[in-house]
Amino acid sequence: MTQSVPAAGGEPLGEPAHPRLALRTSLARLSVRPRSILLLSLVPLLGIVFGVVGWLVDWRLGVDSAVYRAGAITLLHGDPLYDANTLPPEPWWALLPFTYPPTAALLFVPLAILPVQIAWGVLTAISVLAMALVIRVAIGSLPTPPAVRRWWSSPARATLLFSVVMLGLEPVWRTIFLGQINLILMAIVVLDVLVVTTRGSRWGGVLVGIASAVKLTPLVFVAHLFLTGKRREAVNAFGVFVGLQLLMLLLIPGDTIRYWTKTISDTGRIGPVHWAGNQSLNGLMNRVTDLAPWASKAALGVAALLAVPAVWLVLRFHRRGQALAALLVTAFFGLLASPISWSHHWVWAVPLIVLLVSRLPQTTFAAAWKRWVGTAAVAAVFISCVLLALPNGRNIELHWKFWQSVLGNAYILTPLVLTVVLVTRWAVQRRRERARDDASLAR
Repeated sequence: MTQSVPAAGGEPLGEPAHPRLALRTSLARLSVRPRSILLLSLVPLLGIVFGVVGWLVDWRLGVDSAVYRAGAITLLHGDPLYDANTLPPEPWWALLPFTYPPTAALLFVPLAILPVQIAWGVLTAISVLAMALVIRVAIGSLPTPPAVRRWWSSPARATLLFSVVMLGLEPVWRTIFLGQINLILMAIVVLDVLVVTTRGSRWGGVLVGIASAVKLTPLVFVAHLFLTGKRREAVNAFGVFVGLQLLMLLLIPGDTIRYWTKTISDTGRIGPVHWAGNQSLNGLMNRVTDLAPWASKAALGVAALLAVPAVWLVLRFHRRGQALAALLVTAFFGLLASPISWSHHWVWAVPLIVLLVSRLPQTTFAAAWKRWVGTAAVAAVFISCVLLALPNGRNIELHWKFWQSVLGNAYILTPLVLTVVLVTRWAVQRRRERARDDASLAR
């Protein structure tokens, strides 16, 4: 067990004082529990079965995974990825632009050998297992010793339970339904930052670099590595990202140059920024200002202001040995600051809820009702599907009433409210400590 070095004020510095997560040990224990293996494999196997059945009866499964597959086939055929708003290999029910970097098309090549529906089934299976991995790593990263965690008396059982419950979160089931890769990218980042990098491996940061090459938003975790003192890992991550872009420049120079000079700034290829599904500051500002020409710039300004408390929270959590909490701050800041953060991008609600549940005290509801209510409220936001219940589309969001705007921006407001609560609570605690110190000196 590693021990943290206490800093002034009693706050530990460095790595958390808890046993290192041993994935090999966990897998070894799982291998001798056939019932656990069956339960963990049930949903992934169902995904593959649905994919095969969907292929046989021609179901429309996985709009986004169909686009991924089409991008890979287009790359293999040597055709342009970004010249048109659709790709020739796309099925008629998934005629959408390919908006990812050229590197993504290369990494999606394995999907090209599968029929559209089976590709969706395979992605579903991998996504569910990736979510289970995130939950297991999150549990292993909690700073509280296992002996006093009544919730985690059996990490394997807790992982299975959470994996089933989290399927009810709107970002999770929408990611699976669309054939998106959000759960997979989250698992890659979590595994790198909380396991590989924490152990000081020379491969630290490599997975973050790969995730960033698939979808640019994980680049925010390069900054996270740098801020938390993992400078070598941050360099690794950025180096892998740049290296993959140079590789694509050699393979498909025309598409690569077009992406980085034109496509990357063309948000019209992604969708209307003011649609309710865009739960980012950019979406919020465009909705509340009726698409004012300065709305996106104002969103960047707000994000720049939020970067100050975000960095402060990351450093504070890191110094207290709370690596998971620090990572979540970066993840949610990235979601807020990104020009487009569709509701299914908010799969980071999964480890957030795990963390909040782990912090529920072993006491009665009356003695800790604030934490219980807060945890329930966060879970309710992502389970409720409130974004689907509100009228949206065809610019209806621009005419929402006040209460509709509050509910329609619930994902955005959740991390903002949590930040205010944390900062306020710590400020009050600091004031009380100073008052006690002053009283002691007065004596």
